[in-house]
Amino acid sequence: MSGAATKRVTVTERGAAGRLTEREDVVAVEEPLEIRVAGRGIAVTMRTPGHDRELVAGFLLTEGVVRAAEDLLDVYACRDLPLGQEGNVVEAVLSKAARARFEPERLTRHVFTASSCGLCGKATIAALAGVLPPLRGAEAAGEAGRFARAEIGLWPERLRVAQPGFGATGGLHAAARFSARGELLAVREDVGRHNALDKLIGAALWAGETPLASDAVLVSGRLSFELVQKCWAAGVTLLAGIGAPSSLAVETAQAACMTLVGFLRADRANVYAGAERLG
Repeated sequence: MSGAATKRVTVTERGAAGRLTEREDVVAVEEPLEIRVAGRGIAVTMRTPGHDRELVAGFLLTEGVVRAAEDLLDVYACRDLPLGQEGNVVEAVLSKAARARFEPERLTRHVFTASSCGLCGKATIAALAGVLPPLRGAEAAGEAGRFARAEIGLWPERLRVAQPGFGATGGLHAAARFSARGELLAVREDVGRHNALDKLIGAALWAGETPLASDAVLVSGRLSFELVQKCWAAGVTLLAGIGAPSSLAVETAQAACMTLVGFLRADRANVYAGAERLG
């Protein structure tokens, strides 16, 4: 269930003298992926083909459909599809226990804003807190200063070097997983920042390594509520981004007891929540 992540196209350039020339360029591939459970379509996401099993696993974990690797038995490409849909429709096979819990109408992107106080940030966070427990606090776990500020400043460059898709196209987001010692454990790329993170989390789920309480995640762009929510569901205690966080991302990180770092650079960073985990 993988396809080409990049594609060659013809582009017309206008030179300094106004002359038009044609050349080949490389762009990121974007195709739909439909996720089915028990034959029922539960989501369609626009993604870059590749690591689709990981994408589905991460999506199902961060949406609360599965809780651990044993809940997800298999993910396979559906066959006998109309021309052009091959490889873009997948079926997830859940364990008996996960199937018994499965309530498709309660997927987070449809239900977290549908609480009694209406469409507001407080309602969204309250709904999340009703499903996800607070992350392990750094002080309570004796982890104060577990991530060195000088070390995390090196992560953006390590991520840049490990992004072949972005290097070729300039059009892919990335999510990376780092250990507290600064080891780059995994990187995933996608046209969608949430898909890149789902792929990263899904890889850890298939390996039986979730929850990711001992590791940190770095994303290549801004920090949205959805990225914080996904990291909370995966047990990530530190989420960092190259860009800025939204207000709801900050509030959600605070509610989750997560460390949230924005504008990460080699020489500076803004810490919006959980500063006690940084030494």
